Amino acid sequence: MQSVRVIPCLDVAEGRVVKGVSFVELRDAGDPVELAERYVAEGADELVFLDITASIEERSTLVDLVERVASRVFIPFTVGGGVRVLGDVAALLEAGADKVSMNSAAVADLGLVEAVAGRYGSQCAVVAIDAARTGAGDWEVRTHGGRRPTGLDVETWVRRVSDAGAGELLVTSMDRDGTRAGYDTDLYELVLSCTSLPVIASGGVGIVEHFVDGARTGVTGLLAASVFHYGELSVAQVKAALDAAGLVVRPIGG
Repeated sequence: MQSVRVIPCLDVAEGRVVKGVSFVELRDAGDPVELAERYVAEGADELVFLDITASIEERSTLVDLVERVASRVFIPFTVGGGVRVLGDVAALLEAGADKVSMNSAAVADLGLVEAVAGRYGSQCAVVAIDAARTGAGDWEVRTHGGRRPTGLDVETWVRRVSDAGAGELLVTSMDRDGTRAGYDTDLYELVLSCTSLPVIASGGVGIVEHFVDGARTGVTGLLAASVFHYGELSVAQVKAALDAAGLVVRPIGG
């Protein structure tokens, strides 16, 4: 059985880690470098850094800040936000990212995913999908920090990006993001039925049991932000709960 990864997420705006509800009403959560160091020390399996206003502001990711975080991180490090062309990917990998996440630009041009996979390998090509529920069993892909509807259903998009060479999917439920109501397990079960790629679940964690519920869908990554940033849960607590539920986790320090 594959181990489940516990992944803190740094949502960054104006150089600070922030957290809101459904990507709005943002409040400060700390310095990205300090938080990254803390999560590495706590035993996080990976780290995700998302420049959440880059696409809206039509600019590239904050490469200098990525470089500062990467210098303190010795676990797999995914960076996204503002990735528009292959040169942006090259700059982030040069700054220390291990994987690059694409969302809005991938929807605009699926060829970008193909180009990244072709140049750097599928393991570098993460496609982030912000999903908003439109009805029973239906979700729509949103872009630009969740602000723009696309008319594209999640099931169709998952199949397309899988075929294009994506190596991993980071799927956020916009309806659950910041609500602390738990992962939208129906969404992840749908995504997993459409692809064999590893899937990271994001959006809605409030208590430790939510991680267990999310892992039981079959996702291989469990992403969370505010419960870690504000000290409500630690990576160790989450891993202990997963282990107690019979799920495989990587030992801290192992």
